Amino acid sequence: MIKIAVVLASTRPGRRGETVADWVLKHAAQRADARFEPVDLAEVDLPHLDEPMPPATGRYTHQHTRSWAETVAGYDGFVFITPEYNHSYPGVLKNALDRVYAEWNNKAAAFVSYGFDGGVRAVEALRPVLGALQVADVSAQVALSFHNDFTGFTELTPAEHQTAALTTTLDQLVAWSTALATWRATA
Repeated sequence: MIKIAVVLASTRPGRRGETVADWVLKHAAQRADARFEPVDLAEVDLPHLDEPMPPATGRYTHQHTRSWAETVAGYDGFVFITPEYNHSYPGVLKNALDRVYAEWNNKAAAFVSYGFDGGVRAVEALRPVLGALQVADVSAQVALSFHNDFTGFTELTPAEHQTAALTTTLDQLVAWSTALATWRATA
């Protein structure tokens, strides 16, 4: 069975991403076609990129990088739970993406974003970065608005259509992750 990481990309105190990730994991647990596991970048705690060689060489000198490479390599796909900060995604996510290379290749990604405008600009900023890492991003996504999907801008209360959007997003992610896992096994 394929494994999908639900990557919580915010490390900010008081972040809303934990409730969003919990919502995704709750719905994903009802599926029988993949295993979904949380990966919290606050717990990974990677320092700023400190490897002397470019990640594409695969020569990681620090244990924290080797551990992160092993984590990324263990998954067939990723759901990135990301807020929008200043029309983009958090720097901690960029650091995690840039730290390793081959471990991301030929896998799939989906997005659940959140913010005042649903976090859509964070996702649009992520797509070309993932393309450079040879990650196939699915077109469906969930964009949770603080105005419509949170009560008092803090408590996640997603509109009914968001559950359908999440199902479609996970359907696409599982299909692409499965296809790419099969391809990686035969390549």
